[in-house]
Formats: sequence, structure tokens, C-alpha cells
Amino acid sequence: MRHYSYETEKAYVDWIRRYILFHKKRHPREMGNTEVTGFLTHLAVDRQVAASTQNQALAALLFLYRHVLEQDFGWLDNVVRAKRPKRLPEVLTRDEAKAVLSRLEGTRWIMGMLMYGSGLRVEECVQLRVKDVDLAQKKIVVRDGKGEKDRVTLLPGAIVDVLQTHLIKVRCQHQEAVENGFGGVELPYALAKKYPQADKEWGWQYVFPASRPSTDPRSGAFRRHHVDKSTIQKAVSAAIKASEIVKHAGCHTFRHSFATELLRAGYDIRTVQELMGHTSIKTTQVYLHVLDCGTNVRSPADML
Repeated sequence: MRHYSYETEKAYVDWIRRYILFHKKRHPREMGNTEVTGFLTHLAVDRQVAASTQNQALAALLFLYRHVLEQDFGWLDNVVRAKRPKRLPEVLTRDEAKAVLSRLEGTRWIMGMLMYGSGLRVEECVQLRVKDVDLAQKKIVVRDGKGEKDRVTLLPGAIVDVLQTHLIKVRCQHQEAVENGFGGVELPYALAKKYPQADKEWGWQYVFPASRPSTDPRSGAFRRHHVDKSTIQKAVSAAIKASEIVKHAGCHTFRHSFATELLRAGYDIRTVQELMGHTSIKTTQVYLHVLDCGTNVRSPADML
């Protein structure tokens, strides 16, 4: 009902289960402020989780009490909060990005180029639909990005021809799937009821569909889903390792590198903010610190 992603749904259920088990399987309705405080403090002190992990656990418990049990556990003044470190994003140099991308092949190369050349998050990449890719105008419309926000970003000209060939192949696979009775895809919100046949239309299909159909975990329908994000994550990790890059990098590093390269090229920070889909300019300004970190300062050792 609240249009949470399936990943968020699974995470909330998992945190609620952990909370109940931590308190010896007591019913949440019998617990409140004291028990929630104890659980969150345990995560920070005993488990030493990151601040984002503790915040996710808190969000899950807020959902449980407010929207499921319809009660509030009050203020959490005594919670020991996990410390949020101030870290700069890791970015790849152009040579490093080229080395990683050169070790990706086929569909994985296209996905890698989209994350590096368009600033897509890995979830946005795997969930991309055909109708949101404009090859003629070289742009991509990202639907329901982080925070349920849409945005427009650029499509790298270097992959237009390859992507066009890929889409021809995917369309043939889609037509074959429709003939075999499992060619539909999941539609957002209530569109499946409003347009009963839209799930089989070409425009709604995923750009990167899974190789075989599977059962939808929510509806139980047997149909083609998008490729699992772990596929590209594992491929990128292997490519980074093969390139002998020692940075703590992954798929999201491509997105950081996209923003940094645009700023280095002299593009306005507001433009970069729009392409990245950041709500606050402060989020985008972090990449300025990456650019300025020591680049215009001469070391005393070099002046000896």
C-alpha cells in the first residue's frame, strides 16, 4: 500500500523478527519504549553496527508500531546512537574505470557503461524499462528512483549502437516468451488493473530481463523479471580484482566517478545535482571535496 520496494519490505520483516527474538519472543504489543531502546542500543554497543544500519532497524520498528499495531512507543531519548563517520566517496580515475569496463563483456559491459556514463544506481540499472530509454535524444528517464523520484539523465553515445542491437535481441526473446505464455512483467502501482494487457507491451519490458522466468514473490505470477543485481555486482567485483585496483570499489563507485568527472569537466554543480537526482545540493558538494583534495597544494617534501 505504501509502495515500498520489495528489498525494503524484506529488510523490515527481518528487523522485526530480530527484535522479537532479541526479547525472547515476546509479542511487540506487550513491549514499548524500554524494549525498543534496549534493542537499538544493543545494535550500537554490542553489534557495533553502522549508523545507517541502526537507522534502518529504527524505521522498521516505527513501521511496526505505527502502521501495524497502531500505537506509538514515545520518544527514544536514551538510545545509544551508532556514530556516523564522515567519509569521502571512493572514485575511480579514468584509466581505472577504463580497465574495469574493458573486463566486462556483453550485457554486463552495457550495464557498467550505464552506471559510469549515466550515473545510475545498480537498482535503477537493472529495473530500466524499454520505454524510458530514448536512443534518438540520448537520454534516460529514471522512474521511481531513490525516494520515489523521477529524473532525466544522459545516455552515453558510445553505447547507442550496442544498446540498439541488444534491444533487438531482447524484443525477439520477449515475443517468444509471450507466445509461450510468460511474457508479462510487473507493472508499478495499479497500472495492471487499469491496463490489463500493458504487461505484455514492448515498452514496459525490462532492458535487462532475466534469462528465465520466475515466480513473483508478491503476486505468485510466473513471468520474466529483470536480471538480479548480484549478477552485475559480482562481475564488477571480479573486474576490479582483475584490474589490481586496491580501492574499496564496486558498482556504486561508477556513480561517484560519474559525478566527479562531470565536475572536473567544468559542468555546473546544479546540473550534476539534477543528473544525480540529489534532493540537497550539499550531497553533490561532497564530490567537490574529492576534486580539491590536495590537487592544488604543493607538498613541502617537493620543495626541498
